[in-house]
Amino acid sequence: MVARELNQMAREGDFIRHKSNVIFDVKGLIHPKGKVVAFPRYIPNFDDSRHGLDGLSYGKVYSLEERFAFLRKHLPSLLVFDNVFGETLCEVSVDEIVEWFKPQEKLFSLYSNGANNVLEDKALCFVLDLQQKTDFSLDVFGVSGSILAELTTASSDIDLLIYGDASSRKVYTALQCMFKEGHPRVKAYTPAELKALYDFRSKDTHMSFEDFYRVENRKAFQGMYKGTDFFVRFVKNWSELTEQYGDISYSNVGYTKIVATVTNKTGALFTPCTYKLENVAVIEGPKLFPICEISSFRGRFCEQAENGEVIEAQGKTELVVNKKSGAKYYRLILGSKPDDYMILNR
Repeated sequence: MVARELNQMAREGDFIRHKSNVIFDVKGLIHPKGKVVAFPRYIPNFDDSRHGLDGLSYGKVYSLEERFAFLRKHLPSLLVFDNVFGETLCEVSVDEIVEWFKPQEKLFSLYSNGANNVLEDKALCFVLDLQQKTDFSLDVFGVSGSILAELTTASSDIDLLIYGDASSRKVYTALQCMFKEGHPRVKAYTPAELKALYDFRSKDTHMSFEDFYRVENRKAFQGMYKGTDFFVRFVKNWSELTEQYGDISYSNVGYTKIVATVTNKTGALFTPCTYKLENVAVIEGPKLFPICEISSFRGRFCEQAENGEVIEAQGKTELVVNKKSGAKYYRLILGSKPDDYMILNR
């Protein structure tokens, strides 16, 4: 592996294995030189029936609170305050990475060599169903999650990646059609299944079930495939990336609750997602102007609102400074605290 390649090309949905054998999931597409922004996902030497090819047993950590607690105790050197992003992040040096898991390569392996278990077979069949619906080549798709790490269990779900703006939008439209047309293998969540999803997520993102249901009930990137939960994540291609590390700086300026109108949700499908705002009213927190957007690196906040809808949101407020143009504005960044949320205003 070439360290320089890893630093420049690691992106959302990829996994990396640290020299400690901890498997990290990569966050976003922008990383500091010589490092990869990533957080621990699978921790070795746990006894929970996840047995890797290396003979180790692994446990999964999900919430940010759990991940930071693990890092502080076991790998504190990976926690650094990043002056560009304006917060403490986990940044893994490429010199300490011993393996790079790529979702596209995993999919090609399943297609060429066949599935090793029922979950892998379902994931491959799901991709082929989407491919048939869209006429895209396989390189548009990737497989992440426990399949990518080869740590599946009986309760594992299907995590797919779609790469590129145009292909992502077409695949999402295809998923909407599958739901609407009653595809024999692709099903939208039932209210009971959404309640189970709410019970799981509410530990890490607090909101009422009523508010949760209003937005989650209409999302087509999650549901059931052949009776197994699935989640599809959409990621931009490298050629579509307009920002390099250091071009823009972000500074924490407080915690804010707002009511606003979504005026442009072009970036809402992708991870990280963005929503452009107007008519912003600050309900709690510092009275800053202009607050122009909401952003999040967590897939649960994708497709949270449509253009013209009035939302209520709470999260960390950042001053965004474009070092090239000199432009400055404020944004809400969601997902770093359980109290962060974005709901439709009643």
